[in-house]
Amino acid sequence: MRYPELIFDLYGTLVDIHTEENAAVWEKTALYYGFYGARYTGPELEAAYRALVAQGEAAAGQSYECFPELQIETVFARLFRQKGVAAGAEALGVSAAQLFRVLSLEYVRLYPGVRQALAALRADGHRLWLLTNAQRVFTAYELRLLGLESCFDGMYISSDYSCRKPDVRFFETLLAGQNLPRAGCLMIGNDRSTDIAGANAAGIHSLYLHTNLSPVQDRGRPGGAAASYWMEGSDWRQVLARIRGICMGGSQI
Repeated sequence: MRYPELIFDLYGTLVDIHTEENAAVWEKTALYYGFYGARYTGPELEAAYRALVAQGEAAAGQSYECFPELQIETVFARLFRQKGVAAGAEALGVSAAQLFRVLSLEYVRLYPGVRQALAALRADGHRLWLLTNAQRVFTAYELRLLGLESCFDGMYISSDYSCRKPDVRFFETLLAGQNLPRAGCLMIGNDRSTDIAGANAAGIHSLYLHTNLSPVQDRGRPGGAAASYWMEGSDWRQVLARIRGICMGGSQI
């Protein structure tokens, strides 16, 4: 078997999702803050949130942290503290982050055939790893909702590691932590600038899937991060066949 270790992106690769962080979401979240004495208008809350995120990313960027990742619940907790609500701010920050996610979530669902494909790949003898740019505070719960939490041999969520794809250190955390041979790994993702560029930097091969959530400019792009293999679409009955073909020695690109 050419690639016994399969590494998966999550959103846009296995999971179809749409969020809308509109004015109504900020207003309702501000109402939640007001319940605990932290009074904001919707626009004030949004502006304060974005300022804290920018500060956090700038501070991380002062070191080698090329692609910093913050734990978003800590930002929501600081928004309580800025209004003088210190007691229980950490727990309130988690609740506020999850509320914000639910309010902004239009839908979250698996692409067709995902669970069956993952089960089939495991039955074929592959080990399955998740490497996702995401926030544990809500992604862990979405994995449970979608029935994916037991589908992987290990899950690496960027908010746990303070960096995100394409930062090679995020890839190295998985490779070194699990002692994975680079030649035996295949990264599967839908974004050339994160999944594919990061895989290239880490010295592992990749399968690029162009899905409805892929950057528009990625389709047929001649330059940039080139994947080892590619295909269009997000029907995992077809993706499964493609992966099996690749692992049996199928041609590149």
